[in-house]
Amino acid sequence: MLQERDVDVFGLDRFKPNDPQRSYTLPGNLYYDANVYRAEQEAVFRRSWNYVCHESQLAEPGSYTTTRIGDQNIAIVRGRDGVIRGFHNVCSHRAHQLLTGEGKTRMIVCPYHAWTYELDGKLRSNAILDTIEDFKTEEFCLKPVLVESFLGLVWVNLDMKATSLAQQSGNFNQEVRSFVQDPETLVFAGRLTFEIKANWKNVVENFQECYHCPPAHPALVELFDHGIYRTKNYGICSSHIAPAREDNSAFKFDASKTGNKLMYAAWYLWPNVTFNVFPGRRNMSLMHIMPTGPETTYEHWDFFLEDRSPNEEEVAAMEYIKDVLQPEDIGLVESVQRGLHSTVYSQGRLVIDKDLTSNSEHGIHHFQTMYYNAMTADPRR
Repeated sequence: MLQERDVDVFGLDRFKPNDPQRSYTLPGNLYYDANVYRAEQEAVFRRSWNYVCHESQLAEPGSYTTTRIGDQNIAIVRGRDGVIRGFHNVCSHRAHQLLTGEGKTRMIVCPYHAWTYELDGKLRSNAILDTIEDFKTEEFCLKPVLVESFLGLVWVNLDMKATSLAQQSGNFNQEVRSFVQDPETLVFAGRLTFEIKANWKNVVENFQECYHCPPAHPALVELFDHGIYRTKNYGICSSHIAPAREDNSAFKFDASKTGNKLMYAAWYLWPNVTFNVFPGRRNMSLMHIMPTGPETTYEHWDFFLEDRSPNEEEVAAMEYIKDVLQPEDIGLVESVQRGLHSTVYSQGRLVIDKDLTSNSEHGIHHFQTMYYNAMTADPRR
């Protein structure tokens, strides 16, 4: 956590949570300092809801997947009763990792000494354990994490006292559903993976504004009306919505057959996930921004469609993201990351106009305020 004394040390006194028009950006060293990165793991990621997968990827009892939240390895399993549960992916005996990757299993068996757990995390006794004096099986069950199904997706939170994602995100659920009906019935149809040489906050902030879109994304500003594009902040979310245009050079789609509104709709959800709904057949995609170090980020872009096989328009959209949009954005954030090490740079000024137009950076200020609040919160709460 950043303590009160750090406000001046890191230059946070010039960041104005309650006065965006006069606020400087967060100080540059917060984007590469190793101590700050370690503090983020506790203050941000272990206290927030983290995206895992679509519910359809855990469709059958025994289906499982694993994920990492900072240095914590988590296993998510659908039980025989149909309930999806999450556990710290570590054996209660000698801390060996239990599951790897994704798959299906009848029970959870440790590869080290074959300690065996039911799909609900309960340790099964055996002849050897029965010989141990005063051994309490219930003491060595798998340690749980919170799990929530939200918009057809599976989320986990390491903070067992956390309020639900549905409650934290307010009207986010209803707004997304107004652009893509029944996201629960979509299926996983593909993943793009990118390794980025930049701090995760740079990646989020790049998403949170379209001031850079006209010079950096010429095809994207043909896909939607940049003049009408607006960013709106609420709770732990931001929305980025504008009418879409069929005549564009990003990818082609038949506007007469679109299953979604003829709109480009995107959202940011604290701390590290973006949602996207493109014009065309009913679809939803997520960009999961996962920090791997102070200056490195691993990014998954997951696509959820009506069928597991994308149609021609959806293939074109995926190829545009893979070959054009992401390379453009990755080049930008990696350049910023290098520039943050300049001896003459400490903080910039956020560009926020009074009408909050498409060139305004109030979305960045919203993210930075949430980050500031998380990093300065009392850890004893």
